[in-house]
Amino acid sequence: MVRERERAEIILLRLEGVSVAEIAVRLNTTAKRVSMWSNRFEMRGLAGLEEAAGRGRKPSIPAKKIDRVVTEVTRPPKGRKRWSVRSMGRHVGISHSTVQRIWSKNDLKPHVTRTFKLSNDTDFEQKFWDVIGLYLDPPTNALVLCCDEKSQCQALERSQPGLPLGPGHPRTMTHDYRRHGTTTLFAALEYLEGKLITRTEQRHTHVEWLRFLKQIDRETPKSLKLHLIADNYATHKHPKVKAWIAKRPRFNMHFTPTSSSWLNLVERFFADLTEDVIRSGSFASVKELVDDINAYLAERNANPQPYKWTAKGEVILEKISRARAALDKAEAA
Repeated sequence: MVRERERAEIILLRLEGVSVAEIAVRLNTTAKRVSMWSNRFEMRGLAGLEEAAGRGRKPSIPAKKIDRVVTEVTRPPKGRKRWSVRSMGRHVGISHSTVQRIWSKNDLKPHVTRTFKLSNDTDFEQKFWDVIGLYLDPPTNALVLCCDEKSQCQALERSQPGLPLGPGHPRTMTHDYRRHGTTTLFAALEYLEGKLITRTEQRHTHVEWLRFLKQIDRETPKSLKLHLIADNYATHKHPKVKAWIAKRPRFNMHFTPTSSSWLNLVERFFADLTEDVIRSGSFASVKELVDDINAYLAERNANPQPYKWTAKGEVILEKISRARAALDKAEAA
């Protein structure tokens, strides 16, 4: 861009009648350069201001080797699942840094693996849009609550105290620990505001789930309808649970498709809880773990932050729709 601007300025000044020497001084260049671009413009017009073919450093890597690096990346050597930059470099006869540049230029990442889970729910699409519809267009005079339980929260006590974070070294933690038991956290995330209704229990059967539903009933305004999003865990569909809900018309259950609990936003909160409290902590008892969890929950509820739908979510929806269409097409064939 700088070169093109300089050439344009040379031509414009020459058209104004400025001398070659004066232009060279003004643009801090040489008279020879000014003359060259002036002559090329006179002979070829604007085309003369373009770079001539063959300019620049010639590629030192044969095209044949580049093609091998690109095409053979999907065919790893026998006994291995993928190439590394060094093994590919030895295989083709170039440096590993060159392999890295070629892969990067062609957006090839053999070291990256993305996991997926294909739901076999026959009512996948209906359940999917039922849940997404609550997120995109929440009903009025109602609360959308994303509900689930995080079971087996372990109270692990590290064998020795770790070192705190400091300049030049990260925070440390021993790899070994003592187990002091587990607890289960029941949580209902209010979709629009980000507030949480929670309770901890030793178990996670239908008895505890029913107690949690009764707590939700107590702690939410009676004038509002409740739309609860939950997964297909048998506890959530126990006959006693169904009978209790049937007597309370303001409770509306929405179940995510099988193997699709990622649709439930409370899972995003559980990930934060794990990272911020459980995984990094050291607890001498289950009570210590529960106390830390409760302190974390109190802080979040004092300053609730909802999880916002982003442009990435729209991309995910589009990919799911395309995948579903392809699957339907394959089944029809």
